[in-house]
Amino acid sequence: MDILIQNVNDLKVEIARLKNLEVDQAVALKARFSSPAAIFSTAMSLFPKSPTVDGVKSESFFSQDFLGLISRIALPLTLNKTIFKHSNFLVKTLVGILSQKASHYISEDSVTGIWGKAKALFSKFTKKAAEPKVEIAVPITAPYDKY
Repeated sequence: MDILIQNVNDLKVEIARLKNLEVDQAVALKARFSSPAAIFSTAMSLFPKSPTVDGVKSESFFSQDFLGLISRIALPLTLNKTIFKHSNFLVKTLVGILSQKASHYISEDSVTGIWGKAKALFSKFTKKAAEPKVEIAVPITAPYDKY
């Protein structure tokens, strides 16, 4: 934006405009960091919601969603501390490299899809076990009429 300043009055107007802009931006920053929830949402805005663009995953580190980023750290650490606990350095390195590559397939969409399938499977078993009992309602009649 080129602002043409030709005299002192133009300079004073531009200084006033910039001071107003500074005040507006300060108010916006205070609102953005006003509560812990606002700070958390600001931090979470650094991580995109979905790692896919038109069905193709990108290769950069921050292109993954939050769950993908956590799996890049947690998956190799968990595998090396449990299954490959007494393995040598080369095996642990290979597991780390392979689990880094496998973490690209772990995303919020894949986890919610698997969770939905597991939930549907368990709901089938619980519905069969807890079938509703059929109760027959018998009307209660008075032994005599008062008319």
